[in-house]
Amino acid sequence: MTYFEGPFQALAHRGFAHASAGTEGLENSLAAFGAAVDLGYRYVETDAHGTVDGVAVALHDESLDRTTDGTGLVAELPWSEVSEARIGGVEPVPLLEDVLGGWPGLRVNIDVKHASGVGPVARAVERTASWDRVCVTSFDPARRRATLAKLSRPVATSAGRREIATFLTGVRLRARPLARRALRQVDALQVPVSEGRVTVVDLASIEAAHALGKKVHVWTVNETAEMIRLVDEGVDGLVTDRADLLKDVLVSRGLWG
Repeated sequence: MTYFEGPFQALAHRGFAHASAGTEGLENSLAAFGAAVDLGYRYVETDAHGTVDGVAVALHDESLDRTTDGTGLVAELPWSEVSEARIGGVEPVPLLEDVLGGWPGLRVNIDVKHASGVGPVARAVERTASWDRVCVTSFDPARRRATLAKLSRPVATSAGRREIATFLTGVRLRARPLARRALRQVDALQVPVSEGRVTVVDLASIEAAHALGKKVHVWTVNETAEMIRLVDEGVDGLVTDRADLLKDVLVSRGLWG
């Protein structure tokens, strides 16, 4: 098994947390990941933090406050307390190990959100032998590298903010060596269409990434028209909250499954 499979990677953002699946408000829960799998998704995106006692959890925010009925910073709480919090008041905060182990064929894109997650994420990947089906990323390249250093085998990776900025500079200046150096340690670019007033994803950046053998995944795309436009421009994957809409687009283009 390899992480990048098929002509297109459709990633369900924090699972599929939507009213149509009965999972509205339950992002990053086992119920949301299960809903994505039930739709036929083979890729999900999640975020990871580590508890004070070194347990990796699938959660976007540093604190429990926004998505759960608990409070406090995950990095300052033991797993025994985090495990009592309920996403949307009903679903437990999942162990990253349960996400990786619950669906053995599922590929999981893991964004290491905090330094607290470095060791715990690596241990979860090792314990579930998930090297071939995870992509480890972080906005901070040093955090990504620290996680990779704790793994016994290589895994797929995507670029951090500084690497992306350097790559785009190389593309705009037509300085291919600069663009190549920026992405030398990663397999993919996972980026928004734009960042402020800066366009990140266009034909030039897609073509430059592909010339270097790198995948381009775009987040977080929830409108059908934009999904179609990006597919037509040649991106390799989309991250979406609307897994149902993206599936329809990809089925219509012969890119599903």
